[in-house]
Amino acid sequence: MNTDSELLAAIAPTSGPTREVHDPATGELVGTVPVEGAAAIDAAVATAKGAQPGWAALAHDQRSAYLLAAADAVHAAAEPLARLLSREQGKPLNGPNARFEVGACEVWLRAAATTVLEPEVLVDDGESHAELHYRPIGVVGAIGPWNWPMMISVWQIAPSLRMGNTVVIKPSEHTPLSVLALVHVINSALPDGVLIAVSGDREAGARLSGHPDIGKVMFTGSTATGKAIIRSSADTVKRLTLELGGNDAGIVLPDVDPTAIAEDLFWGAFINTGQTCAALKRLYVHEDVYDAVCAALTDYARNVPMGVGLDEQNVLGPLQNRQQYDIVASLVEDARAAGARILLGGDPDADAPGNFYPATLVADIADDNPLVQQEQFGPALPIIRYATIDEAVAMANGVDVGLGASVWSADKDAARAVAQRLQSGTVWINSHGGLNPMVPFGGAKQSGYGMEFGVEGLKAVGSPQVVSS
Repeated sequence: MNTDSELLAAIAPTSGPTREVHDPATGELVGTVPVEGAAAIDAAVATAKGAQPGWAALAHDQRSAYLLAAADAVHAAAEPLARLLSREQGKPLNGPNARFEVGACEVWLRAAATTVLEPEVLVDDGESHAELHYRPIGVVGAIGPWNWPMMISVWQIAPSLRMGNTVVIKPSEHTPLSVLALVHVINSALPDGVLIAVSGDREAGARLSGHPDIGKVMFTGSTATGKAIIRSSADTVKRLTLELGGNDAGIVLPDVDPTAIAEDLFWGAFINTGQTCAALKRLYVHEDVYDAVCAALTDYARNVPMGVGLDEQNVLGPLQNRQQYDIVASLVEDARAAGARILLGGDPDADAPGNFYPATLVADIADDNPLVQQEQFGPALPIIRYATIDEAVAMANGVDVGLGASVWSADKDAARAVAQRLQSGTVWINSHGGLNPMVPFGGAKQSGYGMEFGVEGLKAVGSPQVVSS
């Protein structure tokens, strides 16, 4: 595929009800997608179930070879995939955005293909021998989000296929074209029936999470939807991996150089225009450096270009959908009304096309303000002043989610000591949100359960079996 138009033609619906998808930056029509329901899920699951025994019968190195071929296919189609992603999701081509996301798809495919998972010898004492193996589960149901639709789909697809499962994936209703195109490209390298995408509505998602022939559900999205999936999976006791909402805290210790950390703080918070589960969403800054950190962040943020994603100079884009735009705008206005100080932004052009909300920094805000306590999932960062480490840790831990967190300090030992007190699945030191395909990732508290990436991620999409002799 040489262009995004060719990709769209390859995945265009041929019959049945359809829905238009529009560019959140311009409002222009991007393409149309099928609107499929429970019947389409049933058909896809039946096909995947039929293909699974043959796929599982292949040796690990044979399945790995297929995944490496799929990574090659993604690499070859990288530019049209990135352009389609930019048009549908809104993220710019450059910066940590569309081209970055497609590149990550290739990286995670290769990582899943080449990660070794050997049987673990549990007992070997001369009298008995026990080993722990991981077998395929069967059919995995994957339900993805709209913020990183391609990359997170690969996080679900690649390890599942590597372990001998087949996959039925339902993309978000906001970003179906990206995932349909990605699956089309990946399937050019795979046997028929092992990976099937269904562009559906809520009925399709509910059927997928409750289908009796689905052995595991992988979901990335809101905590509320995750709870609904837990309930619908109960009757068939499905395995689950849930990466749910986050409201990540960062704690800045008083020994930092504010200018030196400003760029990394900004991108920790504003990557993908703030639409990232593990983005920095609450920044706690010691009173000794509070004003200097606010000033350094403001100086950096005011020079970051925002605009239409296909314009090469932009690195911040629109909110993907108007509903999310309205949430961010409401939270900022409520903070302003409560007396918070807007350092930058907070003044969207209501007459401009697209869902553009400016990069916004909010200072002198109370910890109990909704902008701090609720996940804003957009380009608005509250900056909260603190006096003692105990106070900062208590505020950071004071929400019911715990996906990621970060500590910023010139003294890494001091930062690690604070990190060990934080209730989150990952804590970064002097950065925020960076992921590695070999480093396990998952949440604490109501940010979900189950691990992704590396050896632990492969285990999560396998069924453990102990063989004793």
